Amino acid sequence: MSERKRIYLCLAHMSEDGMEQKYVKEAFDTNWVVPLGPNVNGFEKDLEEFVNTNPTNDTNLSKRVVALSAGTAAVHLALIACGVGPGDEVMVQSFTFCASSNPVAYLGATPVFVDSEKDTWNMDPDLLEEAIKDRIAKTGKTPKAIVPVALYGMPYKADKIMEIANKYGIPVIEDAAEGFGSKYKGQMLGTFGKYGVLSFNGNKMITTSGGGALITEDEEHWREIMMYATQYRESYPYYQHEKIGYNYRMSNICAGIGRGQMTVANDHIAHHKHVQKLYEELLAGVTGVKVHSQPSTGEYDSNYWLCTITLDPSVRIKGQENAYKTIVTGAVGGAAGVIHAASSAVTDCQPNDNVEALRVFLDAAGIEARPVWKPMHKQPVYAGAPAYVNGVSEAVFKVGMCLPAGPYVTDEDVKYIVETIKGAIG
Repeated sequence: MSERKRIYLCLAHMSEDGMEQKYVKEAFDTNWVVPLGPNVNGFEKDLEEFVNTNPTNDTNLSKRVVALSAGTAAVHLALIACGVGPGDEVMVQSFTFCASSNPVAYLGATPVFVDSEKDTWNMDPDLLEEAIKDRIAKTGKTPKAIVPVALYGMPYKADKIMEIANKYGIPVIEDAAEGFGSKYKGQMLGTFGKYGVLSFNGNKMITTSGGGALITEDEEHWREIMMYATQYRESYPYYQHEKIGYNYRMSNICAGIGRGQMTVANDHIAHHKHVQKLYEELLAGVTGVKVHSQPSTGEYDSNYWLCTITLDPSVRIKGQENAYKTIVTGAVGGAAGVIHAASSAVTDCQPNDNVEALRVFLDAAGIEARPVWKPMHKQPVYAGAPAYVNGVSEAVFKVGMCLPAGPYVTDEDVKYIVETIKGAIG
C-alpha cells in the first residue's frame, strides 16, 4: 500500500499538448508579466464563447466576462456593483464555502442564510421567498442581492430563484465557482442572474493556479466591473480616482494557463461525469452508502466537480471508537492557512463518528476524502447572522463525504476507493 500513489480529491490536470506552457512562455517572451495583457484578453474571449452558447435552442447569449485574481474577488465586485453596503442584507445559501458569504461581511453588510432543498442540496426557493418576506417585514428593507451556489457543481433551480428575484426586484449573483460547465435546462450556470461567479483555483474544473472571473450581463456592466478591478482609474494621463477600486485583475501568466486549460475543459467535465457514473455503479449494492446524484427530471446537467456520498448513521466503520479523540494540529486535506492546533477535538456541529472514521481510514490508504461543507449558519463567525433553516444542510453535513473525482483519478483508482470503503465497513 505504501507504494501506491496518493489519490487526491481534485487536482488540476494540464493539457497533454502543453498549451499552458506555450501561452505562459509567450507572456515571458513578450514581457507581459503583469495583471493585464494578451492572455487575459484571450482567456476572457474563450470564457465568453464557452458560457454564451446554449445548444438546446440554438440561441446565443451576449454575456461579457472579466478575469480576476480569485472567485472571492468576483463575489466582492458583484456585491459592490449591486450597491451592497453597510447595513444592507444579502440572501446567501448556507450550504457553501465561506467565500460565498465573506465578501458580504467585507462590505459591512449582513448575510442572511437560507437552507437547502433535499434533492439538490442547494438553496430552497420556497424558503428563500419566505425569508425575503420576513426580512422586509422585520427591517422594512428589501435584501440587496441573492447568492445561490452550485454546490459541488450541482445546478440550483435557476428558473424558480430568478422568478422570485424578479418578483421582489432583487439582483441575483450566481456563485458557480464549483459549477463551471454545469447547466440548468441547457443554459450555463452563471448566465441566469445579473452576475455569475467562476473560480479557477487549483482544485477546480479548470485552473489558472489561482484566479476567478465574473460574468456580466452586458458591455455597460462589464466596463464598470473592469473599472473596479483596476483601482477605478479614470481616463486621464495621470492617476485620477473617483471611486474606491481594487487590484483584482488576473495576471497575464495565470491567464496563459487558463487559455491552455480551456482546450481541455470539455474533456475534464466529461471525465468528472464518467467518474460519478462509476461511483454510482460500484457503490449501488453497498448497504448504507448512497451516492448523491442529480435529479432525473432532465433539467439538470451537473459537472460533478466533486462526487459525494452519504453514510447512514447505522453503518459501523473500523476505528470508529477513536473518532474525534485527537485534537487536529495542522491542515486536513492540504487546507491552506491552518497552522495551529484546534482548541478542542469536537464542536457542537460536526460529522457523525462513522464519517470521520471513514475519512481517517481512507487517508491511511492514501485516499483524500473530506466532509461536505459545514453550513455557514453553524459557523461561529456567523453566530449572530439571521438564518432560515429547515434542517437539510445540517443533516447532510452529519452524513456527507466528498470523494476524489479529478482528471488524475482513473477507473482503477475509483475501484480501489470503493473496495477500500467496503473494507472499512464492519
